Amino acid sequence: MMLIKMDIKPRQLEIIEVAGKLLTNSGINGLTIKNLANEMNFSEGAIYRHFKNKEEIILTLLRYLHENVQRIIGEIPKSGDFEKDFTSLFDRLACYFKENPHYVVAVFSEGLMDESVRVSEKIMLLIGTLMKHVQSVIKEAQEQQIIMGFLASEQIAQIIIPSFRHQMFKWKMSNFKSDIEQDVASLTHTFIKLLKGTR
Repeated sequence: MMLIKMDIKPRQLEIIEVAGKLLTNSGINGLTIKNLANEMNFSEGAIYRHFKNKEEIILTLLRYLHENVQRIIGEIPKSGDFEKDFTSLFDRLACYFKENPHYVVAVFSEGLMDESVRVSEKIMLLIGTLMKHVQSVIKEAQEQQIIMGFLASEQIAQIIIPSFRHQMFKWKMSNFKSDIEQDVASLTHTFIKLLKGTR
């Protein structure tokens, strides 16, 4: 899957990818400029030539991830078929994270949100983008009476997105050995049955 390069230099992209791996393997405390430099066989000064500090590295990682998630959403053809549109979103997200597991920490990490207000805002922006799209798909299906309207579309999205995050967490805890695409497909199928009121 092709990734957005945005306005980021190749070396910066390399740094944020390694930062993502450190976050995933060692948590927020394991992500230090010293550890990053050691992992990349750089001097600490070489890291500082590309980023001012650790926060800027994390913010760039989150911005990069957010722009790729926006691209994934934007590339999904709107078919008007609820099951197809709903499934396609999570299938494509699962595929993206399977190819880029070092970014998954941004999806579920509560500790990362405590790093700074700016980092928390970026994570909430990412989650908000996913919420908005899911809510839109749900609302359209409710208006067409394809799925049940016992809850508002926003309430349903607030159940679905945390479930997706939890699935990412379980995948990470399995050391990325479980089949995330199959697990996410199973999750979306379950939600579709619940929303349509079928067995």
